[in-house]
Amino acid sequence: MGDRSSNIELNRRGVLKATGAIGAAGLGLAVGTGSGAARETGEASAWTREHANNIELTDDLTAPVINENPDVISDDYWIWDTWPLRYRDGSIAKINGWQVVFSLTAPKDLVPGARHNEATIRYFYSRNGHDWQEGGTALDDPLGHHQWAGSAMYDRSEDQIYHFYTPTSAEPEFRQRLALAKGATLETGPHGVEVVGEQEHILIGKADGELYQTLEQSRDQGIVYAFRDPWYFQHPETGEDMVVFEGNTPTEGENPDDPQSYNGNVGVARATNDGLTEWELLPPNLEAIEVNQQLERPHYVFQNGKWYLFVLSHEFTFAPGLQGPDALYGFVSDSLYGDYEPLNGSGLVIANPEEASFQGYSWLAMPQGNDALVESFENFRGLDDTSRGEISLDEVGYLPPEEQKELFGGTLAPSLKLQLNGTETRVVTELNDGHFLPSGGSNGRGK
Repeated sequence: MGDRSSNIELNRRGVLKATGAIGAAGLGLAVGTGSGAARETGEASAWTREHANNIELTDDLTAPVINENPDVISDDYWIWDTWPLRYRDGSIAKINGWQVVFSLTAPKDLVPGARHNEATIRYFYSRNGHDWQEGGTALDDPLGHHQWAGSAMYDRSEDQIYHFYTPTSAEPEFRQRLALAKGATLETGPHGVEVVGEQEHILIGKADGELYQTLEQSRDQGIVYAFRDPWYFQHPETGEDMVVFEGNTPTEGENPDDPQSYNGNVGVARATNDGLTEWELLPPNLEAIEVNQQLERPHYVFQNGKWYLFVLSHEFTFAPGLQGPDALYGFVSDSLYGDYEPLNGSGLVIANPEEASFQGYSWLAMPQGNDALVESFENFRGLDDTSRGEISLDEVGYLPPEEQKELFGGTLAPSLKLQLNGTETRVVTELNDGHFLPSGGSNGRGK
């Protein structure tokens, strides 16, 4: 990092130490009285180039090749990023015998690359956690031209769903913010589940330009921009309501050849009232400056006092001079702003196999006993094994529409059992397509 960039970073750190955090008032949002002043903030840990240079695919860190045709859960819609309905404590909810998951969806008459501009959140339900039946749209009159990923929490005492999501503007801008929909609940019966009730939609966060780069600040860098993917969790020590999300740290990067343009971070926000309608931005707790531009869908698994923080990233979002696969990456710490250590020495947790390097994406790790269960979606399985010869991901968009659709999975991939052992992990078992095993909690409402 050059002297100019170093000075900018030191000045930014000084501001953070002096102020603790930039609150919701600095965003033009209301400041509530719920959790009050910041209780835990600190400097971000760094995912460094030295860490990333240790990335190496091994059998323990590689998903099996998907050889069988998937169990398609929708005939009409492509399915990709998916998340379960959870209780406040993070366990997967099972309500009157039913589990519910939410997915980004788009009509199958679109080519796969066009789906992001038409994404709608729909829900699916199951009694056994893997035979999913299609419901309907999850959000009534949501914010944004379309919606990207988030998380959903069911409050048993209120019989209410808190659905966090990313309202996004239309292509090519793709401006992103953080939002909450509250007010819906579930009607369950012997044959299915329905999301019902009038919803209130609240904007809970937008990039401030100091802690989190704005779209305007990113435009000279020529890389994809991020302020999205709010993941709800309850602080395991304080009980506070919080989210982590994907952001970018403001830097002086000038173009895609400049390592400073690769500035991904994991953002943090905290609710300041009991209704979860008012939030304050806190500093990021992990940064990947000069390493990776995109730390997608950050989320936690808590085990034995450890904070396991997982993110997703692409091959193309690594900074110049670094190489890493489309994969699930992870870090472990003792606290929210602790010293995050990359899992397995590099951060790599689950990569696609080399012979099918784009077969899956958007891995989500969920608590399962002393370990974790990881689900994902089937992406482009046929890129490395096709009668057309080997083609790259960039070349898919030049194929005829029907060939693009043939290559794209667009449904849930086999789930994987992930063993967690301190700073080491390994893939141990492959399960059913889209298998969400309940991780604990009640089997009914309000109990």
